[in-house]
Amino acid sequence: MSTTAPAAGQLPVADTPAVRRAFLRLLLTEKRRAAVAVGLHLVAAVAAAVAPLLLGEMLDRLTAGSGTGAIDRLALGLVASIAAVIGFTWAGTFVSHRLGERLSARMRVEFVDRALRLPMPVVEQAGSGDLMTRSSADVPEAGVLFRDGLPQITVSILKVIVFLGAMLWASPLLGLCMLVVVPPLFIGTRWYLKRARTGYLNERQAESAIGDTIGASADGARTTETYRLRDRRDAAGDATVARHWAAARYTLFLRSVFFPFLDGAYALPTATVLLVGGALYFDGAVTIGTVASCAVLTRQIMFPIDHILMWVEKVQRGFAAMSRIEGVAEAEDTEANATAERPVDGTVDLIDVRYAYPSGTRDVLHGVTLSVPAGQRLAVVGPSGAGKSTLARLISGSDTPREGRAAIGGVDVAALPLDERRRRVTLVTQEHHVFTASLRDNLILARADASDAELNDALAAVGADWAFDLPDGLDTALGGKARELDAASAQQIALARIILADPDVVILDEATAMLDPRAARDTERALAAVLEGRTVIAIAHRLHTAHDADRIAVVEDGRVAELGSHDELIALDGHYAALWRAWHGGAENRADADDGEPEHREEDLASAGNPL
Repeated sequence: MSTTAPAAGQLPVADTPAVRRAFLRLLLTEKRRAAVAVGLHLVAAVAAAVAPLLLGEMLDRLTAGSGTGAIDRLALGLVASIAAVIGFTWAGTFVSHRLGERLSARMRVEFVDRALRLPMPVVEQAGSGDLMTRSSADVPEAGVLFRDGLPQITVSILKVIVFLGAMLWASPLLGLCMLVVVPPLFIGTRWYLKRARTGYLNERQAESAIGDTIGASADGARTTETYRLRDRRDAAGDATVARHWAAARYTLFLRSVFFPFLDGAYALPTATVLLVGGALYFDGAVTIGTVASCAVLTRQIMFPIDHILMWVEKVQRGFAAMSRIEGVAEAEDTEANATAERPVDGTVDLIDVRYAYPSGTRDVLHGVTLSVPAGQRLAVVGPSGAGKSTLARLISGSDTPREGRAAIGGVDVAALPLDERRRRVTLVTQEHHVFTASLRDNLILARADASDAELNDALAAVGADWAFDLPDGLDTALGGKARELDAASAQQIALARIILADPDVVILDEATAMLDPRAARDTERALAAVLEGRTVIAIAHRLHTAHDADRIAVVEDGRVAELGSHDELIALDGHYAALWRAWHGGAENRADADDGEPEHREEDLASAGNPL
């Protein structure tokens, strides 16, 4: 798929040929219904064209003094044609709108599927505002194109063709009078189309920027208040709004020039037919009925032409929206380069890994080499900002090393197809989402075929005892206004999903941070039992998590400074040993303490600026 250059930090935008191909591809999925709709509207258009011709014939018969019998037969034909117009128009409209709704629904499903398959780095670099605007604004806008625009434009084109054919049949010379409207329509439409796509794309991108700015201001409200950055955030908001206002003014300018120009051209064909027809009538070349029929047909032709040109503006909006929707497919097209290799086990290898965030100017990881055998539990500790979470993202395939290799079972994890990667490795962070759905629906996201017994076992394993007291059990509605869960309960649902997903590698990035110390310890013990035999990478912020691991990696300034078991690192008497002694208040003889440590020590350490 070809794309035009997106704005910095935004998802790609498909070019016009790609959008046309996507439009035709969707349309061909409903070609039978499309053919039926076109057929019904064609019959309606023919019946509508017959009516003016019958009217003209009636005028000629009346002028010639024909009997009432002939006039009555023509009148019955006129009534029948009007009835046919009404009936076939209703049927065609019904089929067309059902067709449009089906195409719109198919497009929505495809968009959601593509969005869910986007690589995490792509989403994060683009920002939530861009993807949110594409789903909440562009998809409905493109849906209007299928639901309303496609049927109405198709009907209008059919009417223009049929009505023009009727004019040429009645009088070729008067039919040619319609050509007088072509130059102004061509000039005005060409001027508009040349500018419209860029204008509407800029307007959409400005809307995305507003969404990003508002989202960032809302998410960072506390930081903004703490560091007195309100003026700066206000200025950023004003700048994005000004950009959108400028883009909206430009598209308004286009419409303000285009539509008045067209309105002035609509009267030209009728005026030309009356002038030319009058001259021909006085010369005896045509009858008064023919002139009347052609004059009526010019108005009938101009109505659908007007409808088409009115829809030109909406079509530009719809195609601009589709450009952004199809651009998501370009961002998701990384699957085409996925490897056919599959990991042999859950061994994790980082080999001379270096990484810098796209917005950064320096590496945050510096030549990290680390190997975790299949089935081993590794705890990663270190100061905030040392690179612990970045390591987790590289192992999960969410990010790709700038240099070096991150592999699972001998295969580069970022090269695995997305479905395979999700099956092999799971990353759980402090941020969890509970969907507005039943508890069962929230859990089977991890495994659709899980039985109720397996769902309950997973909840029990993570200590979610509250779930068994819900009024409707697994069918209890969660989220939104139904039943809002606290952060700890949401975290337990996320941990239960791990158990159901049954991956080879589990990465816990402070996954129990929202639980109180005793609940976190109990949950981690339960998870350790359930995850036995799997490779576990635990980003630890509580030292007992590190104590229970097979090995501990101490990360400092983007490097692995220490690596070994708890006892080995205590004996090494380095940074980890200093942290352990600080956590135990200097009592080194309590290094092997397990259940006996006072739980308030973790809270005291955190309040004192715990670097873990």
